[in-house]
Amino acid sequence: MTVSSSPAPHAERQRALVHALRKLLPAHALLWQAEDTRPYECDGLSMYRQLPMVVALPETEQQVIDILLACKRLDVPVVARGAGTGLSGGAMPHGEGLLLGLAKFNRIIKVDKTSRTAVVQPGVRNLAISEAAAPHGLYYAPDPSSQIACTIGGNVAENSGGVHCLKYGLTVHNVLRVRAITIDGEVIEVGSEAPDAAGLDLLALLIGSEGMLAIVTEITVKLVPKPQLAQVVMASFDDVVKAGEAVAAIIGAGIIPAGLEMMDQKASRAVEPFVNAGYDLDAAAILLAESDGTPEEVAEEIERMEAVLRSAGATRVQVSQSEAERLRFWAGRKNAFPAAGRISPDYYCMDGTIPRKRVGEVLNGISAMEEKYGLRCMNVFHAGDGNLHPLILFDANDADELQRADAFGAEILELCVAVGGTITGEHGVGIEKINQMCVQFSRPELDAFAAVKRAFDGAGLLNPEKLIPTHHRCAEYGRMKVHGGALPFAELERF
Repeated sequence: MTVSSSPAPHAERQRALVHALRKLLPAHALLWQAEDTRPYECDGLSMYRQLPMVVALPETEQQVIDILLACKRLDVPVVARGAGTGLSGGAMPHGEGLLLGLAKFNRIIKVDKTSRTAVVQPGVRNLAISEAAAPHGLYYAPDPSSQIACTIGGNVAENSGGVHCLKYGLTVHNVLRVRAITIDGEVIEVGSEAPDAAGLDLLALLIGSEGMLAIVTEITVKLVPKPQLAQVVMASFDDVVKAGEAVAAIIGAGIIPAGLEMMDQKASRAVEPFVNAGYDLDAAAILLAESDGTPEEVAEEIERMEAVLRSAGATRVQVSQSEAERLRFWAGRKNAFPAAGRISPDYYCMDGTIPRKRVGEVLNGISAMEEKYGLRCMNVFHAGDGNLHPLILFDANDADELQRADAFGAEILELCVAVGGTITGEHGVGIEKINQMCVQFSRPELDAFAAVKRAFDGAGLLNPEKLIPTHHRCAEYGRMKVHGGALPFAELERF
């Protein structure tokens, strides 16, 4: 993060920006004193912190337009923020920039039961959409573990998923249209309420762009009917490799569950005292596989999944017998993160994606890394699409542990790349994984990403120094990795 080395230039820039924004915003919507801006110094990834120079909390689209034009005129970086639940440092402020909070954009504009759509502002909570659609027998399918707090604008920025993303898709598969403002103050609309839109797929480009291309002010989402019935099969395995093979076997059998999640023993044992989900604490790993639809469809699919799981070596198979039991099974998985916080001063939640058939291999690799770095790691993930969420347990007050946790996380991400996967599934890159972008992508590929960024934001003011690494950063990271020895995965060397 670039911060001015002299307080005078910083103070002058701050005064100029505050002077300009006072003409555009009411007093309560503008913060610049340190004690007022400190709540915005980080997102859910608290390992990276930076006080913003100024915080603006607009309430109208015109205010957003005016703010962006003022920032462009003054050459001030802008970082957009929703609820701050992100886990990649994507909403970490710029020390010489504006933090643009969109929490006041919290209106559900319209729920249309006929078209099965909802038009919402970016500050609307993910779960609130489903609550508003419930009277019509509809809901919004993507359900991140933070859905009670995270906003749909943040979901769009990071292309969030959730435990039901295997069947119903990520944010990109459930958003039809986005209205946004460019750094030039231009209002653009991409996508359509129709099933498809003509021209280049700019909607997919904006979703997951981490606020680097435009500021989203309105979103049209797709709603789906609530299923008549949902049941969960919970299967225990005495070996993580067998559990991983069972995941591949379910998909290989042509079954696409509504959700297919996996937890290792460390995660189950951390969660059970917190939630009392009824997990098998003797199992090396458990799988949660959900079926939804009509009662007949669910019965048939549950029977097929049970057969596959037993053939794959499950030591115990249990099917939820009530809606309360189903929700209890899922409550354990969705509360894995807070459960980690109960047993460790801090935890570092990683996010990488791998081919399903490599699940066991990667979990064994992570186990070896626990020995190498002297830190514990709980593993929970969206097994159906190979999206890992290792939770590295450490103490941030111990500088050495903090450094080891950071190195542990980096090695997990690079292992994901080495087995044919990617460094993120739904948390985004932000500042956390920017070095691993140098590992996964070649320089020409990164240059292509940078060209897209310039097409939308030629001045480079929207969320700078995130997602796309510079030539210099990649060169420095390459030198750092080979200093004193070879890279952990030699085939990844690009420098």
